[in-house]
Amino acid sequence: MKFRVKATLVDPEGIRRTLTRLAHEIIERNRGWENLAIVGMRTRGIYIAERLKKLIQQIEGGDVPLGVLDVTLYRDDFRLKFKQPQIQVTQIDFDVDEKNIILVDDVLYTGRTARAALDALMDLGRPARIQLAVLVDRGHRELPIKPDFVGKNVPTSIGEEVRVRMTEHDGEDAILLVERVDGEEEETHGT
Repeated sequence: MKFRVKATLVDPEGIRRTLTRLAHEIIERNRGWENLAIVGMRTRGIYIAERLKKLIQQIEGGDVPLGVLDVTLYRDDFRLKFKQPQIQVTQIDFDVDEKNIILVDDVLYTGRTARAALDALMDLGRPARIQLAVLVDRGHRELPIKPDFVGKNVPTSIGEEVRVRMTEHDGEDAILLVERVDGEEEETHGT
């Protein structure tokens, strides 16, 4: 399937401002950083989580534990979606019991990935609370999942998608609205 960039919704400065706002909201809702732990979902959720951790550390001065979660085997559609699933490492080197976990992803769409992440986290222990932070909420939920922290709401139509690009993975920071284009080559945006 090929895609064409329809619009750049957020530029690098907009992403920086959005993440700063999210960090402040997380600190305020949790009354500080002391019982927080941040878990980024593969792939781009990891980079957003790392940036949120740094921002919270700059604002509060505390070191928040950071983990990485791969939910591939927890997805209810992994046999349908992935012929050869690429399993990556989950790396959570702290005790999740009684922690306020901030689960971080780039885009919330159907809610299926978030549900899989909840299952994966619960297999690791019993957090006090799990809060979902997403850079983009594009709606169209198939499951009753609601984010606690949202960078930007982007309603989309059928045939449109939201692509988050992070410098650490894609060579640039941007939130793009793309549309499916049948019969054309995919236009790349950045590297």
